[in-house]
Amino acid sequence: MLVAAAVCPCPPLLVPEVAAGAAPELDAVRTACTDAVGVLAAARPDLLVVVGPSAGTGPESYPQGTPGSFRGFGVGLDVRLGRGGDPSGRQLPPGLAVGAWLLERTGWADAPVEGCGVGESLTAERCAAEGEAVAGRAERVAMLVMGDASACRTLKAPGYLDERAAPFDAEAARALGRADTGALRALDTGLARELKVSGRAPWQVLAGAASGNPALEGSLLHEDAPYGVGYIVATWS
Repeated sequence: MLVAAAVCPCPPLLVPEVAAGAAPELDAVRTACTDAVGVLAAARPDLLVVVGPSAGTGPESYPQGTPGSFRGFGVGLDVRLGRGGDPSGRQLPPGLAVGAWLLERTGWADAPVEGCGVGESLTAERCAAEGEAVAGRAERVAMLVMGDASACRTLKAPGYLDERAAPFDAEAARALGRADTGALRALDTGLARELKVSGRAPWQVLAGAASGNPALEGSLLHEDAPYGVGYIVATWS
């Protein structure tokens, strides 16, 4: 059963070594993410599952010890999903690598860690079903859910300015801040794709995982759109 969740954005710029001179601009969101991971630790889960966007078409599992890297962003920094090593030779996608970095940064050592990557083509129904499966993996499951809101908030945003972006992000932030699973399931898949929302599928996995625990309550810790990209930090417990 899902007992706690933390929702965090997943831009590689969250990693100070990647952001370089711009690192102080994201200090507030980093602090909020650290606080969110603290809520996961306080829940004392038997298993932590990091869910984030991937380039695949379906859910992809990453066992504990799977490595990730930020070398593709010009930084010689490697991370690992929990302790140990994964002999498969697979690498974490960037969003999950940021999640692994967050866990390392906060010194996570409370429970085994697994990863789940979900592609943007996954339907809301498939995402919810995957979430239900994740919640059933242990008696007490916590989730670290990685994903950005729209990338179309300003003229200089990666997706340019789209007047639909701010209302979409506001509804996503409201739903995440209130643990509103129905609203998350109802997020428009096509619109999310047009607005370059990487968090839609991971958020809908969370909605499915929470279906077995209606007592979960949400809290919105941070909402901002630096660089024209929506960043949302929330916790469910």
